[in-house]
Amino acid sequence: ILGTINLLDGFKQVSSGRFHHVSTDEVYGDLDINDRPFDENFAYAPNSPYSASKASSDHFVRAYYKTYGLDSVITNCSNNYGPHQHEEKFIPTIIMSILNNHSIPIYGEGNNIRDWLYVQDHVEALDIVFHNGSKGETYNIGANNEISNLDLVHHICNICVEKKYHSNPKKLISFVADRLGHDKRYAINYSKIQEQLSWRPKFDFQTALESTIDWYATNFQS
Repeated sequence: ILGTINLLDGFKQVSSGRFHHVSTDEVYGDLDINDRPFDENFAYAPNSPYSASKASSDHFVRAYYKTYGLDSVITNCSNNYGPHQHEEKFIPTIIMSILNNHSIPIYGEGNNIRDWLYVQDHVEALDIVFHNGSKGETYNIGANNEISNLDLVHHICNICVEKKYHSNPKKLISFVADRLGHDKRYAINYSKIQEQLSWRPKFDFQTALESTIDWYATNFQS
């Protein structure tokens, strides 16, 4: 929160330019299985202190636009994956666990659902919004790749078997205590950015996931 405010205060001193605030779908809270995906008009309802801090930073960006006329845009994206992602994140954790024959930890029963967005699709959307988005607007960025955590683990296990990175990775699956404030489902409606800025995801989930696994196998297997 304070970091965002400091950046906004600094940016107020700049005579030109655009402030692009990259946020997350977590600020909207969570969805039940039959709920419609988040669009830009959803009320904010964060369920953890972590996501509440992100929601707060979004509000400050909007307030600086409204109060000071700051040329700003906000983007709220779904879960990212791809090369170079930190090993603590979910997909790298799965891949690295398989490659190194370590336990694959899954929170709760693995029923939490996320929409997975390939990193290159995301950065292309960011570039388009930064250069062509309307001042003061918010744009949701997603990929329509909803899958439960457990199904995703099984899917990555199957790919790793096909690629001969492991003979039986599913035996590594272990269930751990659920995370506090663990949201059930995230899903993004990205129709606004598609209709107004002609962006849509280009990368096929299966192909991009396979290339991501290959990248970790090449660069990080110990």
